[in-house]
Amino acid sequence: MTTPSVLVCLAQGTEEMEAVTVIDVMVRAGFNVTTASAAENGELTLTCSRGVKLTADIPLVKVADEEFDCIVVPGGVEGAKALGESALVVEMIKQQQCDQKWVAAICAAPALVIEKNQLYPDAYKTCHPAFIDHIPEDKQNSRRVFTDHDHKLITSQGPGTALEFAIEIVYLLAGKDKAREVVEPMVIIPNLHYEKKFA
Repeated sequence: MTTPSVLVCLAQGTEEMEAVTVIDVMVRAGFNVTTASAAENGELTLTCSRGVKLTADIPLVKVADEEFDCIVVPGGVEGAKALGESALVVEMIKQQQCDQKWVAAICAAPALVIEKNQLYPDAYKTCHPAFIDHIPEDKQNSRRVFTDHDHKLITSQGPGTALEFAIEIVYLLAGKDKAREVVEPMVIIPNLHYEKKFA
């Protein structure tokens, strides 16, 4: 099996806990992870929603034509707004849909990136409770992490669900054994019940 590749999109105002948790878990899984800045000026060092600075690997435009098994869109209100207004992010997600590859969005991103651009109108989505009304009522889901397998879309609620969100990406790209391998050394919160899910 080829090593899964994951792109994490970053912008000024991205929620740092969501971004770093996903990046860290992908690295633990041995995936090929690329962090890309969607900043229009090509700035790689970005100030996140709580003031933490993250430095992306590369400007997003440099990887626009590359293929990824999953594109991850973190939240943070300002970061999600910026990503949702990026024509390049939107086009890359549309291409991901055409290629039937995974997209994962968390916190405000399902509302301010996915829903705003009508990218998955038929998919069920969860998101941060403060933004759930952006999603049509008949397409809302209230789970901490929700996967719409028919549309290859993973959505999640916020910083406190970022670990579950990241593990779900590992599980879907590489299977139960890899997910269990990543989870076991991390002393996961007991009520997440990973020992049952990945048994």
